[in-house]
Amino acid sequence: MRRKRKTEDHDNPDRWVVSYADFITLLFAFFTTLYAISHVDLGKLERFTGSMQSAFKTKQRNAIDTTVIDGIRPPVYADVRLEKELREEIGKSGIIEGVVVSRDDRGVIVSFEDTLLFESNEAALKKSARPIIAIVAAAVRKAGRTVVIEGHTDNLPLRNSRYSSNMELSAARSASTFAALLSEDPGAQDRMSTAGYGEYRPIASNATFEGRARNRRIDIIFVSRKDGT
Repeated sequence: MRRKRKTEDHDNPDRWVVSYADFITLLFAFFTTLYAISHVDLGKLERFTGSMQSAFKTKQRNAIDTTVIDGIRPPVYADVRLEKELREEIGKSGIIEGVVVSRDDRGVIVSFEDTLLFESNEAALKKSARPIIAIVAAAVRKAGRTVVIEGHTDNLPLRNSRYSSNMELSAARSASTFAALLSEDPGAQDRMSTAGYGEYRPIASNATFEGRARNRRIDIIFVSRKDGT
């Protein structure tokens, strides 16, 4: 009886395509998950949390009680909400260039490039800056939070300025912003403070024109509350 010759196995040169396709699929799923997590519907989340608490008969917990895993700080939902509100209000004003709204461990930060608020090497607010200051003042009044106003500059020496150093200029600009906010909301005096850091807290490289422009800024920080509200 004749036996059939077994077909020899040959390596398929295109087998890597299968592994590559699997990798791309996993990568897509990963970034889709990140995108979904970054866009939290607070209303739905709160309703879901309430339903789960009711089902399991557990007591409501504040955001500050959330367990921190491996050093990861859970989002403070009050900050997420405030960040969204500030973006919307500033967007309505039509002033987009030169304003950045962000969030970090300190709270919610509204950053203004210096040219939006001041003339070069000056600390007096432009008249054109008043509308945006009024929007921020309304947010200060509504939020009822502690607010820190920080002045920052690049590292280039000052020329043709009444101020002797970048530190002095940054402090004067933060004080000027404080006064403008206070004129809109006198009741916020006890909740606001100022600081001037000069060139010592850059957020970009001072080696480029663009980086120096980003470093010359006013940061208005809505400090997070300890209770997470």
